[in-house]
Amino acid sequence: MNKSKGFTLIELMIVIAIISILASIAVIAINPQKQLGDSRNTHRRADVNTIVNAVYQYSLDNNGSLPTTAPAISTTPTIICNTSGASCSGASYIDLGQLTASEKYLVSIPIDPSKPASPSSGYMITKSANGRITVNAPSAENSATITITR
Repeated sequence: MNKSKGFTLIELMIVIAIISILASIAVIAINPQKQLGDSRNTHRRADVNTIVNAVYQYSLDNNGSLPTTAPAISTTPTIICNTSGASCSGASYIDLGQLTASEKYLVSIPIDPSKPASPSSGYMITKSANGRITVNAPSAENSATITITR
């Protein structure tokens, strides 16, 4: 009797099928899209906090006055421009270039991780009737709400 050692085709196919099923279960359990979205949301939370802290510090250093922008920070949520100057002109963006001047408060305006290169930073700023500043990230993923008020 001549017995050869090795695996039959059926045995190999069963092992491959089991590995495939386990791999697909692992991918579903890990959910990479949710993980990436959560990672971007963490970045957004840090950016929003950075902007609020910079505006707050500017206000402390300037006797309570906010950065002078055109348009001014108002009760209407307005998109923060990611650059300073002509590309921010118009009523649709707020230019917080004073915060980045001489890098005293910010080195640069933070940009939302999912935003393409444009004048928009992806973050919005508003001032309440009582003068409190709120910055939020409208592009937050996974049904998250990212807002900080100071």
